[in-house]
Amino acid sequence: MKLGIGFVTGRRGFRNLLRTYINNWNEHGLVTDRSTELRLFVAYDLAYFNTSVRDYKGLDPALAAHLQGVDYYGRTRIREESRLLVREGVLDAREAELLFGEGYGRKRNAVVYAAVRNRMDALLFIDDDEYPMAVSEEDGLVSWTGQGVASAHLESIGRADLTHGRHCGYISPIPFVRFDGTLTEELFGEFVEALSNDIISWEKIRRTVLGNRGITWADRGVLRDRPVVEVPEEGGMKFISGANLCFNLARIERIAPFYNPPGARGEDTFLATCLSDNTVLRVPCYTFHDGFLTYQNLLHGVLPRELQPVLADSRPTISRFARAAVGWTRYKPLLTYITRRGDFEATVESMRAAFRRAVPALRAHFGTTEFDRIGAELDAYAKNAPRHFESFERTKTAWRKAVVWARANPAT
Repeated sequence: MKLGIGFVTGRRGFRNLLRTYINNWNEHGLVTDRSTELRLFVAYDLAYFNTSVRDYKGLDPALAAHLQGVDYYGRTRIREESRLLVREGVLDAREAELLFGEGYGRKRNAVVYAAVRNRMDALLFIDDDEYPMAVSEEDGLVSWTGQGVASAHLESIGRADLTHGRHCGYISPIPFVRFDGTLTEELFGEFVEALSNDIISWEKIRRTVLGNRGITWADRGVLRDRPVVEVPEEGGMKFISGANLCFNLARIERIAPFYNPPGARGEDTFLATCLSDNTVLRVPCYTFHDGFLTYQNLLHGVLPRELQPVLADSRPTISRFARAAVGWTRYKPLLTYITRRGDFEATVESMRAAFRRAVPALRAHFGTTEFDRIGAELDAYAKNAPRHFESFERTKTAWRKAVVWARANPAT
C-alpha cells in the first residue's frame, strides 16, 4: 500500500509536528513494514502567518530516511501543474483556476491531485494543529493514549471511498465565555445558532463550550472496542472534517473535489454535501485538536495532568473567534442553497435578525469591532450564492477531467 500523507499548512511549528508524526509511524510499525510506503505531500502558504520556506523544508535526514519521499507544493509549483493541464488541453484556464488557484480548499485539491499523479493508493490528510493522541477523563483523572492514526485508516480504506477518524480536545474555535448583562447566554446562543448548520448546532456546542470547559473528550468505549461504523447522512450531508480524513485514490473519480467560496472556508463541509453515493467509514482513531495552539508542548512529550478552558480574555483568542464567525458567515449561504434551497431566503433573513441583535452585544462585551462586518458579509455572500453554486458545479466537472488525466499520466 502506497500511502500519501497530505498537509496543508502555514504555521512555523510544522517541522515539530512532522517529527512527532514520523516517530509515531515508526513506533506503530509502518516504517519497517515492507508492504507499506509512506510519502509526504506538503502544500504550504507563506502568507498565512508570514512564514518562510525554511519553516517547512530541511527535514532531519534521519527522519526523511523513514519516508519514500517528500514533495513540497508552494504557489509556483502548483501553478506549474495547473498550466500543464491547460497546455495538454485537459482544462481551460478558468477550470484550472477553480481547482488549483488561491484558497485553502484549492491547496487540498493540489495535494490530492499530486498524490494521484505519484501513484499513491490512498491519501491521508492531517492538519497542522492536530496531534496523534487521545485525551479522555474519568473520575476527574485525565488519561492520554497514543493513536495509530495512519494504521487505523489503512485497515479500512480498502472497503470505502473515504475513511474519517475522530477528534478530541479543543475542536471548536468558540472560547469559553463568561456572560454578563451585556452579552447574555441567550444572545450568544442565538448568534452561534445563526452560524450553525444541521449537524453543528448551538445545543451541541453549548454542551461542550459551557458544560465541559470547551473540551471534547475521547470516548473510552471507542478506545477500548475500536468500532468501525458507516457515517450516516444527515441533512443532505455525511459529516467529515478536512483532517484525519483518508481518500481511496483507486476510487478518486467517484469523490468530489474540495471547494469553498472565495475568501471563505468550509471546504470539508461542501465535500460532505457530495457524499450521498459514497461509502464513508468512521474509523477508531483520534487526533487531539489544539485549536488555540495552547498545548504545543504535547509535541515534545509533555502530557498535562489537566486541561484548562480557553477563556475569551485575550486579543488573539477573541480575534480567532471573530475570524471563524466571518468564515462561517461566508459559507453558510451556499451551504443552505445546496441543502435547503426552499428555506434559503427565510434562513438568510433569520441570520440578519440574529446579527442585528447580537453584534452590538459582542462589540461591547469583547471590546472589538471585528464582528461589525458580519452583516455586510452575509449580504454579499447571500447575493452571490447562486454564482458560487455554479462555480462549485464547474469545479466538480473540471476535477473529474483532471484526475482521469493524472492517473493516465503519472509524474516522472
